[in-house]
Amino acid sequence: MSNLIKNKATICIVNYKTLDFTRLCLRSIRKFTDYPYEVIVVDNNSQDKSIEYLRGLKWIRLIERDSSGDIGGGYSHGAGLQLGFENCNTEFFVSMHSDTFVIKDNWLTELISYFDNRIGHQFEHRVTSDESRVTNIACVGSGKIELTPLWQQWLKKAADFRTFKRNLLRQPDPHEKYRYYNRTICCLYRTEVLRKKGLSFLPEIDRELTSGKKLYFELIDRGYKTVELPPKIMGQYIVHLAHATQAVNPQEFTLRKKTIKKCNRLVKKVFSSGIIQQILADDSLDN
Repeated sequence: MSNLIKNKATICIVNYKTLDFTRLCLRSIRKFTDYPYEVIVVDNNSQDKSIEYLRGLKWIRLIERDSSGDIGGGYSHGAGLQLGFENCNTEFFVSMHSDTFVIKDNWLTELISYFDNRIGHQFEHRVTSDESRVTNIACVGSGKIELTPLWQQWLKKAADFRTFKRNLLRQPDPHEKYRYYNRTICCLYRTEVLRKKGLSFLPEIDRELTSGKKLYFELIDRGYKTVELPPKIMGQYIVHLAHATQAVNPQEFTLRKKTIKKCNRLVKKVFSSGIIQQILADDSLDN
């Protein structure tokens, strides 16, 4: 592991037919990142204008992956992250979705600072396993980042009868569906830890575990510390448009009409903001 480049991060983005989002994601990274980094983009056989755009960028490392034999979009995404991770040679590995956009200067420097036990301890996951002797922080991230108003979030929780019933009856969670995990929308990992333990981003279909969820549980269960940033704090650094990839490719993904309408509203709102408009207008960020 000594061959890893210290004080540098690899940011990995998986692209699948999301030209507008991927372009904005990459430009935002280039505009707001001061910490030493490189970008790996793994394309999952898009065969559209997005791959043409990516081939024209000289400052990224593009890996074109044949996903034709995959068993689903979730698996393809995890396999794309895993391929990017296998090509990482830096101290930190950052997973980022193509519909995640950076909005703050020095974002990566500040997020990496949470790997310092003195800074990250306030949001640290409390380890209770027999391996609690492991002291280094292995992962920094957050849960779901909501763009809807807070009152709507509380109303949704209050009207969630299924969750209320499950908690009231203390029903088991055999597939760990409701267990917290740092999501891969923007998550930072110590490369050395993942490699030393042989961990990967490939999802576990049988247990209904996505790539980020499975990996996070494995870190926790091995006694590694993680930093769980509140969405309010992570939301200072990034914007994430949940389900946007599926919404712009309705012929390939199944989403409820209500979800698609909500996503389209959020896309319109985010893309009309001043900071996003500035990034979109700055073609020099591609060079």
